[in-house]
Amino acid sequence: MKKIIVLTLLIFLLTGCTVVRIKTDNIDNIINVILSKDNKLYNRIGKGYKYYNPRGVNYIDTREYNEKLYSDGNYYYLYVDVISYYYKKEFSYEEKKDAYYSRLIDINNKKGYLEINEVDGQYLIEYVYNYAKIEALVNKEDINEVVLDATYILSTIKFNSNVIKIMLNDDIFINKEEKYDIFAPKTESDNFIEFIEEWGGINEIIW
Repeated sequence: MKKIIVLTLLIFLLTGCTVVRIKTDNIDNIINVILSKDNKLYNRIGKGYKYYNPRGVNYIDTREYNEKLYSDGNYYYLYVDVISYYYKKEFSYEEKKDAYYSRLIDINNKKGYLEINEVDGQYLIEYVYNYAKIEALVNKEDINEVVLDATYILSTIKFNSNVIKIMLNDDIFINKEEKYDIFAPKTESDNFIEFIEEWGGINEIIW
């Protein structure tokens, strides 16, 4: 009887601490399944936050409060807005009928949106959830895999309020954070294509 109990506990612990990758061709299903779970894993620690980087996604570099990631030919650009998190900044988003994909997200008491638009034959992914944003410019056949990776990353972001509070006492930190509006879609703010070209081209940005 004791062996059965121990085995049951081990199964529970192992399954509870593992991010299980799902295979699906449906973006809505990817979002609903992954974001509905309370994933507690992490293997990356930033300034005031931590998150889980899925297998196959490699950390490349950090620039201020942005991180550059890479997976299977695609670069992901992650920004975590600890200021908006600390002050619980609200945002609004209207779904766009002319976008390739557009959805307002409100799952697990956390909000965001996923918007995908075609840009010169490629697809610009803008994914906001839980005060973090991931952007990527990818080929059409890579959209679902990139959305899958991004959903895992965004679903596991956890903030450290005590660390953030200490950082807020630094005026330099505040000034840097106020320059970037994480929630604004690129169609309403700076142009992502122009941004990455300034840093060395579509396929590679030198940080």
